[in-house]
Amino acid sequence: MTNTGIAMIGSGSATPPVSLDNQRLSQIVETSDEWIASRTGIRDRRVADPQTSLCSLATAASKQAIAMAQIDPSEIDLIVLATSTPDDLFGSASQIQAQLGATQAVAFDLTAACSGFIFGLVTAAQFIRTGVYKTVLLIGGDILSRWVDWSDRRTCVLFGDGAGAVVLQASECDRLLGFELRSDGTQNGCLNLSFQAQPQPLIDQITVSPGTYQPITMNGKEVYRFAVKKVPEVIEKALFRADLTVDQINWLILHQANQRIIDAVAQRLNIPSDRVISNLANYGNTSAASIPIALDEAVRAGKIKPGDVIATSGFGAGLTWGAAIFQWGI
Repeated sequence: MTNTGIAMIGSGSATPPVSLDNQRLSQIVETSDEWIASRTGIRDRRVADPQTSLCSLATAASKQAIAMAQIDPSEIDLIVLATSTPDDLFGSASQIQAQLGATQAVAFDLTAACSGFIFGLVTAAQFIRTGVYKTVLLIGGDILSRWVDWSDRRTCVLFGDGAGAVVLQASECDRLLGFELRSDGTQNGCLNLSFQAQPQPLIDQITVSPGTYQPITMNGKEVYRFAVKKVPEVIEKALFRADLTVDQINWLILHQANQRIIDAVAQRLNIPSDRVISNLANYGNTSAASIPIALDEAVRAGKIKPGDVIATSGFGAGLTWGAAIFQWGI
């Protein structure tokens, strides 16, 4: 096996057609457009209806990425689906593989919440660099509306649904310039979508624990404090590994969680606002989908051009966080 470089050659994104803006949301819970927008930067979000599955969104985003990459689905060796909200708890990547007709691809799910796309990117890169696979489809997708308490205004205003995808391919030149991944389980309680058991005696001394997952809970102040401190640090470490400085970054794409976080991180890194990509106002926090959706929109708008250096960082439940520095295109 030989070490091989990585290029990101295609992107795609998909969101549900149903829009839930702040004004309509204020009819559900006691809130207002001004309250939400001033604290988060969010004005709208997309919400999946009962007929919309994660697989359908992920497949739609993937088809766009495959088309941009100008490859056939049969050329894909590996599909990595970064999600916390699969249609099937056993995994949904294989369903996407079937829907795409990617008959040669092995497929699996990866769960790292809002850091999922970054963790998935680094995971996929290892398969390419070691020569095991040549072409990888990486998808970040979540339908968090399934797991939101719509009576809790602290969380229900934040989240939206969607999927984004990229095609990674072996290349003579390595476009993944540096990365850094981190986890801190001692802060797991700050952001949860936890299982709650309902113990059921079975026979003799045996008790089983069927149950279900509970809606999202979050300590917003702690998550904000964590992100503003840790994200600039992890980006700087990834830049160090890439042997680059902040001045050499063309674009900053952060996980779209809160505009205040995005602004604070950019300020700490001294990155001007015209080099920061944000679509949070339109989609809210789409978890693992947020970075690839923002990337795809910027590429299709002509903002991001081949050769541009992009610094990106995901952060969230776990707690997990990470950063990657890459060049777009071949």
